[in-house]
Formats: sequence, C-alpha cells, structure tokens
Amino acid sequence: MNINDYLIDQADKDWATHLGDWIPPLPSSFTLWLVNRFGDVFIVADDDNSVHMLDVGAGTLTRVANDRSHFADLLDTADNANNWLMIPLVDECRGVGMNLTPSQCYGFKVPPLLGGKYELENVEPTDLAVHYSFLAQIYKQTKDLPDGTPIKAVVLE
Repeated sequence: MNINDYLIDQADKDWATHLGDWIPPLPSSFTLWLVNRFGDVFIVADDDNSVHMLDVGAGTLTRVANDRSHFADLLDTADNANNWLMIPLVDECRGVGMNLTPSQCYGFKVPPLLGGKYELENVEPTDLAVHYSFLAQIYKQTKDLPDGTPIKAVVLE
C-alpha cells in the first residue's frame, strides 16, 4: 500500500480558510499533517505533539497517537489504516471510476453526522471548500444535541 494513494495533496490549498470553521473542536494552534481522501484531517497539537483526527463527516476530534512516530506504528496495527484512511471505501470509489480533481475530496450525500452511511452509494466527489463549510455548519448546529436526537432541518448559510 502506498499511503499517498489515500491522502489529499495539501499543496496550493487554503487550509486556514477550509478549517477555520472547525476551531473549535480543533485547537487554536496546531500543525496540519495529513488529510485523507474524505477530508478528515490529522493534526499535530503544538502543545504536546500528539496526533489527533478530525472526522469531519462525524464531527469528532479524537486523539489517535502520542506523536507522529507512534501514529506510524499504530497505522500498521489492526484496522487503523483502513479506518483512519478509509481505504476500503476509497478503493470502492476508484473501482467504479469515481476520481477526484485536485480541489476535491470524497463527500457524503447524507453526512454520517445526520445518519448517512459509510457506503459507496452515499459518496460523491465534492469541492473541498464546500465540504468543510457545509459539514462545519451542520456540526455547529448539532454538537450540543444528545445522541439520537431527530434532526428535522439544518440551516445553511
């Protein structure tokens, strides 16, 4: 496996704008490290060098490793690579000819945060700026709701 097949090239992208609406849950100071093809970001916290994953589809920030070296070790453990990089779903997308331009990631027609499934039928290429803004708006409107709360509407700016 070549990890780059499952990552977005970060060059020439306005990450400060893309991720600006995600602070919080992202800390105010961090280093962007990796971005998977679904736009989930792996950051290194500036205060302690720990690695965290922002799953934008689910609206969660999770500490996944103590540092970059620990992350590399964990990536080869159990299903971490499949889960963190979404390898099976990326492979399915590519298998049906769903390719990305440099300004796209895979996005969900119905975000997991709203009950969408992690399956091919729920995936489409999405503009990165739209992806991050759309999901951040949903996250902010739903973050304080108890799990299982029915959502009837989301207001998009």
